[in-house]
Amino acid sequence: MSFTVLIPARLASTRLPNKPLADIAGVPMVVRVAQRVSNIGAERVVVAADSPLIVQACQAHGIQAVLTRTDHASGSDRLAEACQLLGLPDTDIVVNVQGDEPLMDSALVNAVAHLLQHTPQASISTAAHAIDSVADFHNSNIVKVVCDATGLAHYFSRAPIPFPRDTPSQLPSPAPLRHIGIYGYRVGFLRQFPTLAQAPTELSESLEQLRAMWHGHRIAVHVTPHPPGLGVDTPEDLERVRHIFQT
Repeated sequence: MSFTVLIPARLASTRLPNKPLADIAGVPMVVRVAQRVSNIGAERVVVAADSPLIVQACQAHGIQAVLTRTDHASGSDRLAEACQLLGLPDTDIVVNVQGDEPLMDSALVNAVAHLLQHTPQASISTAAHAIDSVADFHNSNIVKVVCDATGLAHYFSRAPIPFPRDTPSQLPSPAPLRHIGIYGYRVGFLRQFPTLAQAPTELSESLEQLRAMWHGHRIAVHVTPHPPGLGVDTPEDLERVRHIFQT
């Protein structure tokens, strides 16, 4: 199948300034991400940057990049502009890989793209894996997802869902699912998304995917047996990733 990997990269970061350009064994982090997913069968891998510095860093390493506006309210808005700049038709599929995921599993990117291609009723695809820790289940920083019998998302929440009413100190059975922040989109949906009003659930949970569900769009969920690779949110995360690349 044909799909495009888009990697949004924003220079401003509260916890880690200039994060996309952070050095990982001599290569900027956003370039590491693009290299990680460059040989998975995608038609193209493109960084959607908000700064000429990111574009220049990508070009220096042979990575395609487009310069997008600095005032986008969300990563999805940036992706929509990138689709416009690349001239992608509405029927194309793009996979959003975050620019701070240098250990992204390339097989997961393919799985998310193929799931959306084979789920015509869905506008979005994403991924999840089983939670095996009660602490993680109750951690509001870990987003949970509940699916229906066909693998489409019922709801995403920072709360522990589905909540085991009779055994609240235990994990429900079957195991609850942790959402993994990778998305496949139909380009036509991405063009529409910035025009959709924010949903009350989105504002309450601070989860952008709930806007799509509020407006009737379905999200297909690929359940993987493997947890995601370490992402980079803090200086401590960056040091751990650097160590992995140096060993």
